Amino acid sequence: MSQPLHVCVIGAGSSYTPELIEGFINRRDELDLRSLRLVDIDRRRLDILGNMTERMFKFAGMDVPVLRYEDRRRGIDGANIVVSQLRVGGQAARIQDEKIPLQWGVIGQETTGPGGFMKGQRTIPVALGIASDIRELAPDAWLINFTNPAGMITEALLRYGHPKTIGVCNGPIGMEMHLARRLGIDRTQLTLDYVGLNHLGWVRGASVGGTDVWPDLIKGMVDEGRTKNSVGGFDASLIELLGMLPSSYLHYYYHHRNRVEHARTAELTRGEDVARIEAELLKMYEDEHLCTNPKLLERRGGAYYSTLAVAIIASIINDKRELYIVNTRNRGAIPNMAYDVVVEVPCIIGAQGAWPVPTAPLPPEIGGLVQAVKAYELLAVEAGVHGDRRAATLAMLAHPLVPDYEAAAEMLDALLEANGAYLPQFFS
Repeated sequence: MSQPLHVCVIGAGSSYTPELIEGFINRRDELDLRSLRLVDIDRRRLDILGNMTERMFKFAGMDVPVLRYEDRRRGIDGANIVVSQLRVGGQAARIQDEKIPLQWGVIGQETTGPGGFMKGQRTIPVALGIASDIRELAPDAWLINFTNPAGMITEALLRYGHPKTIGVCNGPIGMEMHLARRLGIDRTQLTLDYVGLNHLGWVRGASVGGTDVWPDLIKGMVDEGRTKNSVGGFDASLIELLGMLPSSYLHYYYHHRNRVEHARTAELTRGEDVARIEAELLKMYEDEHLCTNPKLLERRGGAYYSTLAVAIIASIINDKRELYIVNTRNRGAIPNMAYDVVVEVPCIIGAQGAWPVPTAPLPPEIGGLVQAVKAYELLAVEAGVHGDRRAATLAMLAHPLVPDYEAAAEMLDALLEANGAYLPQFFS
């Protein structure tokens, strides 16, 4: 059994929280969870998820105190682990992010392009405030950041906030699970050559027990995909050309016009659909008889979140040095990326945090895109931290999906105006 563990979850009113609780239940034998501190500024949601959490622990036979705070400092004080899963502005702000860029023929999405930029600008001041509280009240705690855009927020936290930060995303572990199922093996038997940034990553190799299985694996996916001209939503010929499997968010780059047209003609944006799902989930969570995750939670997204987040916590607390794909400083792992930038790569996770495993350089077919998006992220972080309008304009201009200066400047004006209430760094 590990050391006594006190976990603070910021943004605990999220519909994702039962996923996280399930993870702690599944790992009860290796984590000595002494308290779970749930923090949220929305008291109603905090109480709904607090009650749901208590029922889940009771049903699992676990006696874990569940503390509820609207003041995050009380939850952070003395914690070993702080999990961030917040959404500044809620789904309403996300829906704005989705709709405004479409006026310029650019995809609106919560983590990619101008929409992701604005979500980052809303979130960075709050994330740095959390980091400041951790430095004061729990300086030895690890911050596990699940808040999107995870790469950008982790970049801001490591540069300006809390050095003991690891960014997590369920996308890579989802790809691992999918490929392991194709091979008929357990995920732990599979080693991926995965490289890139958060929501901009590629699998370019795979091995099982030291044996290279990637040529046959990628060929099988392409051959199967030709029958429907799709491999995970990508054109099968594109996957054959690349010889790699892109993460799903690369749809917005490789099939941008198609994604824009789909967004323009869809009955609901993804944010509107999620808002509807969340309202239904909250009603379910209010049911005093519900003590396990409802099936509807799968439609919310975030599959394997609990698997990854709690596995990382266990690997840190117990110094297990297991391999997971996370967001951390490059430290030379990708030779043709800057040493100190945040990348998403396989890392050894232990008591000292995440240490990236060295990999081959980015090839030209993906290297240019990764470098361009990283340049955008660095500018976006400077804008978010300092309220720097020049850096914000340059960030928009640098993003590969923004067509020209006029679009960059006009979109920025529209997005800043729509989000003024959440941007103290620009409008205080």
